[in-house]
Amino acid sequence: MKKIVWILCIQFLAIAGYCQSSTAAGPLPSAAQLKWQDNNFYLFVHFGPNTFTDLEWGKGSEKEEVFNPTALDCRQWCRIAKAAGAKGIILTAKHHDGFCLWPSAYSKHTVAQSNWRNGKGDVLKELSRACKEAGLSFGVYLSPWDRNHPAYGTPEYNDVFVNMMKEVVSAYGPFFEFWWDGANGEGPNGKKQVYDWHRFESTMRSIAPNTILFSDIGPDIRWVGNESGFAGKTNWNLLDTAGFTRGAGAPPADTLNRGNVNGANWIPAECDVSIRPGWFYHASEDAKVKTPGTLFEIYLKSVGRGANFLLNVPADRRGLISAYDSAALMGFAALRTKSFHSSLLEGGDASIQLGAKNVKPELTDGKGNGWISFGKDYKNEFLDIRFNKITELNCIRLKEPLQNGQRVASFTIELLNGNKLLSSLEQTTIGHQRILTFPTQAVTRIRIKITNARADPLISGIAAFKIDSDLVEK
Repeated sequence: MKKIVWILCIQFLAIAGYCQSSTAAGPLPSAAQLKWQDNNFYLFVHFGPNTFTDLEWGKGSEKEEVFNPTALDCRQWCRIAKAAGAKGIILTAKHHDGFCLWPSAYSKHTVAQSNWRNGKGDVLKELSRACKEAGLSFGVYLSPWDRNHPAYGTPEYNDVFVNMMKEVVSAYGPFFEFWWDGANGEGPNGKKQVYDWHRFESTMRSIAPNTILFSDIGPDIRWVGNESGFAGKTNWNLLDTAGFTRGAGAPPADTLNRGNVNGANWIPAECDVSIRPGWFYHASEDAKVKTPGTLFEIYLKSVGRGANFLLNVPADRRGLISAYDSAALMGFAALRTKSFHSSLLEGGDASIQLGAKNVKPELTDGKGNGWISFGKDYKNEFLDIRFNKITELNCIRLKEPLQNGQRVASFTIELLNGNKLLSSLEQTTIGHQRILTFPTQAVTRIRIKITNARADPLISGIAAFKIDSDLVEK
C-alpha cells in the first residue's frame, strides 16, 4: 500500500511540474543562512566617540567623557527601522578606537568610564531590549583592531577579543549577525596584532552556532567588495576562500562582487553603504543624505541582484536618528511599497505554462512555497506567460529556491505583443531574487528561457510590475 501511495505522489508531482528532488547543485546554504537572506534589508548604526569628535576613524586616545549622548533612545531607532521596512539593526559595539558601548570587564575604555549616565549606561542593553520589543533582529559589529587597548599587538590581546565576544553574546544575544571588520592597524604601542581568526571563528561557532558570521571571506556571508551597496550583475552565492585571509589578504574586489560560479563554499554577499557620505554622524552632512530614489536604486543593485542590503543610518550626538535620515527612509519605504505592492501576475489576469504544463499559483503568490523544474532538457523549454489583455510593465522579479542550491547561470526574458518580439533581455544569475527593470513595454506575452545552468533549473517565484519610470535602473 505504501508503495502505491508513493508512486501516485511521484506521478502527481511530475504532472504539476513541482519536484522536491533533482540533480545536486551543491554547495548548499545552512538553515541559518537561508533565514538571514530572507531578512534582506536591515540597518547599520555607527555610533561612538567619533560621533562627538567628527572623525571617521578615532585615534583611541579620546577621553571617555567625549561620549555623552543627551537623549539616547534606542526605541526611536527601532520605530524608524520598522517603519522603513528594515528587518534588524547592527550596532558598532566597538570600532577601531576601541571604545566599548557596553561596560566591558576587559577594557578601561568603555561607557563605564564615561560621564554618560554617571557611568551606568549601556547602549547594547538598551538596543537589545528595544529590538526585542519591536520584533527586530539584533546584530553587533566588533572590530578586532583596537587603537586603545594596551595589550593590542601581543598574543594576550587575542584572549581579550575572545572574552569580549563571549561577553556580548552571553549578555546581549542572541544575534542574527556578527560583523568582523578586517582592518588591522597599529595599536597604542605602535604594533599590529596577529589576529587568531581560527580561534575567533571556533569560539563563535561554540557559543553562538546560529549566528551568521560576516567578514571578507565569511565563513557565512561575505563583503561585496565595495561600499557603494552594489552587487555584481552576475552574483554567485559561492566563493573559494582557500589561500585568502581577512583584511588585506582577501580575494580581489571583483571576485567578492561576483562570487565564484564553482565556488567551494556557500558565502552570499552583503552590500553595506551609508545613507550619508560618512559612516558616523556629522552635522555638515545633513544636506547630503541620500534621496529615496537613490536608496531605491541601491536596493535594485543589491537585493535586486540576490544580495542583502545593509544601510548605515548613524545616530547623532543626541543618540537619535536625525529627521533628515528618517525622512529619506520613509520616502524609500513608500517607493518600495508603491512599486512592489501587487504583481501583475496575480488575480487571474495571466496564465503561465511550462511546455504543456500549467504553472500552479504558488509560483506567483510571492510566498515561495513551491517551485517548478525546467528539467534536464531546459534549453528546449520556456515559461510562457500570457496576459488576458495588453499590459504595460517595466519590472520583472524572479526567484530560485536556494535550499536546492543556486543553479541558473544565464537566462533570457522576451517581451512580446502577440508573436511580435518587442525586446529581449539577456541576463546571468538569479539567486535569492533578481529584479530587472527596463523601459515600459505594452505586452501580451512574456517568455522566460534558461540558457545555461549548473543543474536542472528551478524557479520558485515570478512577479511583474509597472513601477515609476524614474525608478527604472539606469
